[in-house]
Amino acid sequence: MPADLLLRRPDIRAAEHRLLAANADIGAARAAFFPSITLTAAAGTASRDLDGLFEGGSGVWSFVPQINLPIFTAGRLSANLDYRKVVKDINVAQYEKSIQDAFREVADGLAAHGTFGEQLQAQRDLVDNNQEYYKLANQRYDEGVDNYLVVLDAQRELFAAQQQLLEDHLSQLSSEVSLFKALGGGWDAQPSTPLASLK
Repeated sequence: MPADLLLRRPDIRAAEHRLLAANADIGAARAAFFPSITLTAAAGTASRDLDGLFEGGSGVWSFVPQINLPIFTAGRLSANLDYRKVVKDINVAQYEKSIQDAFREVADGLAAHGTFGEQLQAQRDLVDNNQEYYKLANQRYDEGVDNYLVVLDAQRELFAAQQQLLEDHLSQLSSEVSLFKALGGGWDAQPSTPLASLK
């Protein structure tokens, strides 16, 4: 199973995006240490009367340069950068935990899927054996060797085995759903045995 299947999981994708955002916050905190230069300009016309506003009036313009030097805020900026680094470390740990949880859930799901497959086959074999026993009990009753209580007992055991087979199949389907969920949507595989083929 390729590990990139886990990238479909929403919890891993969310943790990855939180980590990317934390990295961007560190970049913004580092950028705050550098001086910033702002240039603002405006131009227009002015008139004393409203009706002469668009008739040549007098031109007005302004130019305002601004330089921001982070000299007196270096302590605050340094603390902000340290805080952003700690937040990034927390997000890295959460991302790693999400991946570890995903691998654990997939491993558990695969183990359960294999176990239910073996259990289902064993139960099918038991149903087959009980069907043979039921046929044999009917033949022995027809020939007068056994009484009808033996037939009823064989029928009861057959029905119990068939019911357990259905419950095992339901458990297998439930484990497949859990595995699909752990994988973030499933994987390309052969479909499980349809109910019609169960004995």
